[in-house]
Amino acid sequence: MARISMLIRIRLINTIFTTNHHCPSFSITSNPTKNQQFFSSSSSSSRPSIVEKLKPIFIYHPSIEFLKSCRNLNHLFQIQSKLITSGLFPFWAARLLKFYSELGYMNYTFLIFNHIDSPDTFCVNYVLKACSLSSKPYQAVDFYFEMLKNGLLPNSYSFVSLFAACAKMTSVRSGKKCHGQALKNGVECILPVQNSLIHFYGCCGDVEFARKVFDEMSQRDSVSWNSIVNAYAQLGEVGIAHDIFRMMLEKTVVSWNILISGYLKVNNPGCSLMLFREMVNCGLRGNDATMVSVLTACCKSARLKEGRSVHGFIIRMAMNLNIKLLTSLINMYNRCQKVEVARIIFDRTTYRNLICWNAMILGHCIHGNPEDGLNLFKDMVESSGKGETIVPDDVTYIGVLCACARAGLLTEGMKFFSEMKDTYSLKPNFAHHWCMANLYAGVGHIQEAENIVRNMPKNDENTSSESLAWAHLLSLCRFQADTTLGERIAKSLIDADPQNFAHYQLLVNIYAVAGKWNDVTKVRGLVKEKKLGKTPSCNLMDLKEIVHDYRVGHLWQEGINDINMMIGESC
Repeated sequence: MARISMLIRIRLINTIFTTNHHCPSFSITSNPTKNQQFFSSSSSSSRPSIVEKLKPIFIYHPSIEFLKSCRNLNHLFQIQSKLITSGLFPFWAARLLKFYSELGYMNYTFLIFNHIDSPDTFCVNYVLKACSLSSKPYQAVDFYFEMLKNGLLPNSYSFVSLFAACAKMTSVRSGKKCHGQALKNGVECILPVQNSLIHFYGCCGDVEFARKVFDEMSQRDSVSWNSIVNAYAQLGEVGIAHDIFRMMLEKTVVSWNILISGYLKVNNPGCSLMLFREMVNCGLRGNDATMVSVLTACCKSARLKEGRSVHGFIIRMAMNLNIKLLTSLINMYNRCQKVEVARIIFDRTTYRNLICWNAMILGHCIHGNPEDGLNLFKDMVESSGKGETIVPDDVTYIGVLCACARAGLLTEGMKFFSEMKDTYSLKPNFAHHWCMANLYAGVGHIQEAENIVRNMPKNDENTSSESLAWAHLLSLCRFQADTTLGERIAKSLIDADPQNFAHYQLLVNIYAVAGKWNDVTKVRGLVKEKKLGKTPSCNLMDLKEIVHDYRVGHLWQEGINDINMMIGESC
């Protein structure tokens, strides 16, 4: 009789699911009345649902065992189908939700959530955490406040995910709203919440609020210290960050990584290398992020000896040579004029993404033999036609056009310049125009070169940072008459329109490419004297940084990703 009773209950539940839960897409407000019942407190007098009455404490099905080894969407689909056909889906929906959210499938995460008859705070937290880690972190905030209307009782884990989402958005307004919610719900003094608050305010540049939260903490862990050190380091306040770092009783690898990358941010690779040596002397070997930062420091300062030493350290420690480390090694050897060594590493790399291809193409085109760079670019394009998805971007074409300018290949340069615009819809920036101007000047077409320089993009907000970032990299690709032609053009533009800031920026770029820093300073002083409201910037970045900042994106967020991971683990 007990068995028959259980079968009847399972069939009844399955009938309820199949008749009431056929929803093609998730909507937070798809059934507000139902959600209000779901999120009401335990003391509510609302009538419990049929599922709540019938649901046993535990119902086992063999498919559940496969969840432990589930690593992709197809496996989850199969397990879910088994549970649905067995009538057990309502009992295990929350567990499925957890796995969908951990694998990052947001559409199915929302869909499964919408099919849970009695989602509790833990279910909501799964969705919040998945949103905070996704490419649309704003969904976490929207979802939270929608669920709040339906009676959600949040806990500390809810706010850890919310602050992580706000930090990712760098939205001070949303973060402060969530901070108010944390105060209202009495969880603002819980350690993980305080850590995530420090991280949020630090990411938004509000280091004063971050420090206030840190100073008022009754207890702190390594995440607390790492978060406040990172907050100052991200603002370039490495002196304060280092002082706090010295006060830490327990320095983890993440702690060292934050400070090492902080000194790189303020263009002080020497201190980064010094910190790495100190870290090794303390008995810590570091991780991938450490090695990437240290190789970047060697790259920025063109220290071949130290770079080789780090390469040897990586080999001795038997570290996994993943694409990040291999690309960093390629950049370092290229910058140190050892392009042939970089090419050996590149040729031995089994998996190559666009970052890796760009690094080697730029190495050949700017620091090595330009013909080799053009041949490698041809190989990359041909590999794209063989099933690989490697499509050149604006960084690739900077190297290609620079190679054409160095080799005096006017016809090829014109073809590549048209190709990047017409075939790949890429917008040329300062560096592309600069290479083309030098290409024309190099083959004796001075008038065409002058026209290109005069018509360089001047109103793009990113023009300044892009052009200055490439300035010293293009030092091998400048007018034959040094800066005379470019200087003459820029000065004529200033004489014609002395109040146009873009003309002064162009002159600064020209001096920066030639390495005439005294002249750069003079122009900046002139702009300040004329009170144009801006000052041309001259903070140059090297090849490693450009490849890093332009296209690596979320893959190479060294210190901050480690902090996010640690905060996530505390949940």
